[in-house]
Amino acid sequence: MSAGTETRPLRGAGRYVSSWRDDEVRAVGSLAEKFFTDLLPHRERWEAQHQVDPEIWTNAGALGLLCCSIPEQYGGGGGTFAHDLAVMEAQSLVGELSFGNPVHSGVVAHYLLTYGTEEQRHRWLPGMASGETVAAVAMSEPSGGSDLKNLKTKAVREDDSYVVNGAKTFISNGATADLILLAVKTDSSAGTRGISLLVVETADCPGFTRGRVLDKVGLLGQDTAELFFEDVRVPTGHLLGEVEGQGFAQMMSSLPQERLYIGLQAVAAMEAALTETIAYVKSRQAFDQTIFDFQNTKFVLAECATVTHAARVFIDSCIQRHLDGELDSATAAMAKWWLTEQQGVVVDKCVQLFGGYGYMREYKIARMYADARVQRIYGGSNETMKDIVARSL
Repeated sequence: MSAGTETRPLRGAGRYVSSWRDDEVRAVGSLAEKFFTDLLPHRERWEAQHQVDPEIWTNAGALGLLCCSIPEQYGGGGGTFAHDLAVMEAQSLVGELSFGNPVHSGVVAHYLLTYGTEEQRHRWLPGMASGETVAAVAMSEPSGGSDLKNLKTKAVREDDSYVVNGAKTFISNGATADLILLAVKTDSSAGTRGISLLVVETADCPGFTRGRVLDKVGLLGQDTAELFFEDVRVPTGHLLGEVEGQGFAQMMSSLPQERLYIGLQAVAAMEAALTETIAYVKSRQAFDQTIFDFQNTKFVLAECATVTHAARVFIDSCIQRHLDGELDSATAAMAKWWLTEQQGVVVDKCVQLFGGYGYMREYKIARMYADARVQRIYGGSNETMKDIVARSL
């Protein structure tokens, strides 16, 4: 299935066209799909080493698949966030999720673009766009999880530096990142107004250490690590937004975009699971007929196709609203929690139709099953999403 196509695997449902795709976005999606498909032979090695090969970043940068929506003056592609979404969707459709570009291009790059000074943008964004600089965002802490209000990592200003002490966990790209967007407390007495964001360059950074690469249930090829800061000195010029205490507002403003791409990844995974399963049940024989010929199979697939189509319409509506500058936090939270929940339901039903083979990692559907679970946790747990929605009522 092509990431650039408008026709979804819902035969008989008519032709559905996503409003946010134009010819250029479709072309980027097709290029990205080919790029990720070519990476599949390396998957087992990356899963064993828990990270992709470094040259994958520069290869992606050379093709223009990194920081697609960052202006050209900062080394980016000069497109819209739709171009970034096309790349992320292609990755989910293909099922090669080791590459940590969503955090790199979808999160960190946009924090720098939105809140960074001109000097900061020119310092960091070109390297991110080329793939020479790998970026991570470090918010979650061992004792906090989704509770961003109660950060323990502290940054105390001393002359022209911040002295940072604390620990972060569940950090995607953490073991290889050259650049870390770090959430810290610069004023422990000010609540959320005491939170700031610092940009840490990891090269020649005394006191900064990387802990273990975490052994996850799914997403085995993704580099997810613990990070530790002991009297790490960060130049005051690396404060994002120039004024202390802006971090929480910056995060609350930026998180809806992160939740949007998580929702899109969920929908793309549902579509890919449905396509895989339809092909399998039509080729697999049992009791002198194909598995597809059983009425139960048809009913299950009809349910999955309906939910997937509804999910696609919902996420496309959210994407268009975001591109138009009209997506609110509550709707983004709705998209994140509901779409990832449906991803779990649909993929689970597809696994059941594969029978025992659905539990074998050599089959794409088994890896999709393991990879889907964390979608309901990162980017803000689904319980947190529901609380955001409830507070908007």
